[in-house]
Amino acid sequence: MSKLPLARALALLIPVALLGGAYVSQYVGGLHPCEMCWWQRYPHMVAIGLALLAFAAKGNRRTSAMFTTLAAIAIAISGGIGLFHAGVEYGWWEGLTACSTSPTGGSAADILNQIMATPITRCDVAPWNLLGISLAGYNGLLSVGGALAILMLLARKGRNA
Repeated sequence: MSKLPLARALALLIPVALLGGAYVSQYVGGLHPCEMCWWQRYPHMVAIGLALLAFAAKGNRRTSAMFTTLAAIAIAISGGIGLFHAGVEYGWWEGLTACSTSPTGGSAADILNQIMATPITRCDVAPWNLLGISLAGYNGLLSVGGALAILMLLARKGRNA
């Protein structure tokens, strides 16, 4: 039995869930993302596109598996950034401390007001954690674990074919 459909589904569901969680924590929970938080989101966005291409190509097993593999790699990249970011938050190594927002435009007074009203979000401070693990840490663990699961399913598919 082929494991490709399950791998393809995980390649879509994992980044959708993690990216959705990031946006919920931002817009519902009020946790403003830092620069490295944004960096973790971009590979998930790419992974979603690649997973959708894998679904579009499901009639061609090889092409679908290739897009699923690329999605898993993108998920793993987000996880790597998340683990690096968690290390910065825990003080294990040096990271960025830049704020994550920029003015959207308007007059000079509007831009100044936007800058002054914008919360400064540091990359080396975890705004939230559960059991001592930050959001970046959870993204790292879930993304790397999910990517490995997808790749293992794809490897099993090859042995069972």
